[in-house]
Amino acid sequence: MVRKKPTLVSLAEAVGVSRQTVSNVLNNPERVKAATRDRVLQAIEESGYRPSAAARQLRTRRSMDLGMRLRPAAGGISGSVLDRLLHALTEAAQDSGYRLTLYSAGDDGEEVARIEDLLHAADLDGFVLTGVHSGDPRVDWLQEHGVPFACFGRPANGPDPFAVPYPWVDVDGAAGTAAATRFLRDSGYAAVGFVGWTADSAPGEERRDGWRRAMSGYQSAGELAELQAEAEDTVEGGAGAARLLLERGAEALVCASDALALGAFAYLRSAVPGRIPAVVGFDDTPVAEAVGLSSLSPPIARAARQIIEVLSHRLSGGPEGQGPRRHLLLEPSLVVRTPRDLGRPS
Repeated sequence: MVRKKPTLVSLAEAVGVSRQTVSNVLNNPERVKAATRDRVLQAIEESGYRPSAAARQLRTRRSMDLGMRLRPAAGGISGSVLDRLLHALTEAAQDSGYRLTLYSAGDDGEEVARIEDLLHAADLDGFVLTGVHSGDPRVDWLQEHGVPFACFGRPANGPDPFAVPYPWVDVDGAAGTAAATRFLRDSGYAAVGFVGWTADSAPGEERRDGWRRAMSGYQSAGELAELQAEAEDTVEGGAGAARLLLERGAEALVCASDALALGAFAYLRSAVPGRIPAVVGFDDTPVAEAVGLSSLSPPIARAARQIIEVLSHRLSGGPEGQGPRRHLLLEPSLVVRTPRDLGRPS
């Protein structure tokens, strides 16, 4: 015998409440007393009931669909962060009753055109932006047309990011590298060096600033200048920077990425036999986990949930000044794979 699909009516009869009460639990839970709400939610869970997406779209006049640009594959070790964000956003959106539509674009101008096309052809409700910067044409267009959006990353090279009127969530790179530097110093290393990127970038400078801040009370400005190096974001680049900083007296290294950290780790292991190199990377990539490299792990899942919560709040007509925080800076966590990863000075 085929089991009938549960409906609002059957749920209401099972719990002994009205159909409207069940509907309120699903759509306006604040209108229902806690005890009744709990009974209805339990019945929903036990029955396996799923609201009709079509009915919800008719009621809310929304497609329950969000758009996000699919960036080109970055390649290498450090290209996994946006991939993880994509998966986390898909899960968070799904948990909130939304879908995520991906699209490609060669640059910001082309992305504006793609957004406009999607709004007309697919009636998307809102968008998630990455790589936002000062004077970003995507931000200007979306604001001008009143389209909801949220950003992964603070706007770079512009005014105070906490003063912008649109929502963003970002990872506090400075707090991360400062914590990693303090950890290495607490482990017994006095001269902690930093390996950064050659290319100018706001995240790169922020990560360098965190290291500098944590070291400023222990080293002079001249000594700090000798304890930092720049390299291409590759394993080879990290190895070359580690060689230079080892010659300058560095005992441990904080790196701007896992690619740099892996190269530094490999070089120091061969250059100083018998000692596990004291190296910390950034982004906690699968490669770092596989080889046992300590790294700073960005809270990608939390960032994704925040983005979806902000968009959902606006799309549901939530009042301004209430709901999720408009600007949220999240601190990465230091993942130490084993006590031997960082060793101690001999």
